[in-house]
Amino acid sequence: MLFCWSGIRSFPKLWKINPYLSLGPGQPSLFLLVDCGIRNQQRWFSLKTMSPQNTKATNLPIAKAKYLRKGYGGSKKQVPSDSPHLFAAGAAKKRSQMNNPQSKDHALPPVRNTIQLPTKPLNSEEWDKLKEDFIGKANFEDLVSSRMAQCHSSVDVAKSLLAWVAAKNNGIVGYNLLVKYLHLCVVHKQTSEVIDVYEIMKARYKSLESGGYTLLIRGLIHSDRWKEALLLLEDIKKVMIPSKKNYGDCIEGALLHQDVNTAWNLYQELLGHDLIPMMETLKAFFDFGKDIKDDHYSNKLLDILLYLRSNRLYPGESFAHSIKTWFESIPGKQWKGQFTTIQESGRCSSCGKTIESIHLSPEEYEFLKGKIMRDVIDGGDQYKKTTPGLLDVVSQLAKQNLQLLVLGRKHMLTQRSRWRKDEMEKVQKQASCFFADDISEDDPFLLYATLNSGNHCKFITKDLMRDHKACLPDAKTQRLFFKWQQGHQLAIMSRSPGLTFERILRHDTVVQTTGDSWHVPYDEDRVERYSYEVPTKWLCLHRKT
Repeated sequence: MLFCWSGIRSFPKLWKINPYLSLGPGQPSLFLLVDCGIRNQQRWFSLKTMSPQNTKATNLPIAKAKYLRKGYGGSKKQVPSDSPHLFAAGAAKKRSQMNNPQSKDHALPPVRNTIQLPTKPLNSEEWDKLKEDFIGKANFEDLVSSRMAQCHSSVDVAKSLLAWVAAKNNGIVGYNLLVKYLHLCVVHKQTSEVIDVYEIMKARYKSLESGGYTLLIRGLIHSDRWKEALLLLEDIKKVMIPSKKNYGDCIEGALLHQDVNTAWNLYQELLGHDLIPMMETLKAFFDFGKDIKDDHYSNKLLDILLYLRSNRLYPGESFAHSIKTWFESIPGKQWKGQFTTIQESGRCSSCGKTIESIHLSPEEYEFLKGKIMRDVIDGGDQYKKTTPGLLDVVSQLAKQNLQLLVLGRKHMLTQRSRWRKDEMEKVQKQASCFFADDISEDDPFLLYATLNSGNHCKFITKDLMRDHKACLPDAKTQRLFFKWQQGHQLAIMSRSPGLTFERILRHDTVVQTTGDSWHVPYDEDRVERYSYEVPTKWLCLHRKT
């Protein structure tokens, strides 16, 4: 749907010409976005000076936003410090399970196999009989080889299939069957078989598709012919940029065979293509570093940690263990590592150091505000959301002496609206209200109003705004937006016996160092983290005193 802003440059004037929405000394501390139920309308947005809707709300005292002390709930009960925040790793999955507790029971049953794979090598007669008994429209040889690759069947069984096919086709085995057999050889690390297939392919084909190159590279790096994997990498470069997997495998091969310079050169080449290295690749550098007593190599490993910081990347649990082991292996430095968590106050539970704040610097804040104005608001970004329970939320928050601004649409005030008139009147007595024309877009109001109210302002919505983040033009702006969002977005955790809000992080979840300490957030092995979530577990590294 097309969404247009009329006179968008005059939008900031709203806060000056409407005394009930002024962003002067009494700036709102909390905004609520209201779902208005209007969809699929194309209208020009226009801002109009509104008649006074709420005289009481304008006299609300400036809020001090003591969310972490009072929990933003109706009562002053403390939100448990170990309660998950909105962006905690695994939180989305838990919410989904709570909302759909029977979802696992309704999973579709697995598709039954259409053919029973052999568990031992077959001779020609046995393969003939198996094919005769096969009922189906698919090609028998392709189906069996695909199933073998999926199930990681024995290499010997797969080899008997290839021998049977070759005997029927004058010794020729097709490319697809060779690749699936190669896959099994790589999975089972049958290096001699990988080399045999490599020789066949090299003699028969002038070039391969990317899947074939990838399998050969991964298979060859474990052999004494590993440098031929580098030649295959050069073949790929002739037609395309190799994948991070291709680079990672070649780096691993170089490290396995003690060619450190080649490994680092490939790593720099990978970064030069703006590829994000695989975590297994970075882990390989740390694993190799345990046996290297070289300051130059150590500095490169520290650069990897800074790369993780700059790109807000998180190692897995196994990688975190490798980082810990490497630090503790450095002679004479007395590093000690411990796996821990960060307290609600932002202090490390292990060493007691304070983790970096989630709040943006003034320069970052102004940069983000300008980008949101240009790329989300001016850019016509449009998406929809729903936030029910308006009166309950407003009532609970008003008890905390918070200055509130509710953003809604004009149709909410009509008699035919699903919003009850008496409830809307109560809302207007407790909060400043701005009702826009009945357009289908409301998120830009929320973003603009929150950002222009200052760094202290929070907002409430269940929408995680991934679509708006995707509209931002570069990775730096997207990272700043997500950091700002984590420190400012409230979401309702429960509605009984009173409204409780999920806590907002005080600290930034990013790799960080003070020189004599490192703190590295990492992904737990058994916790599913969505892309808009951050880890809750940390590796604390500090020097012994």
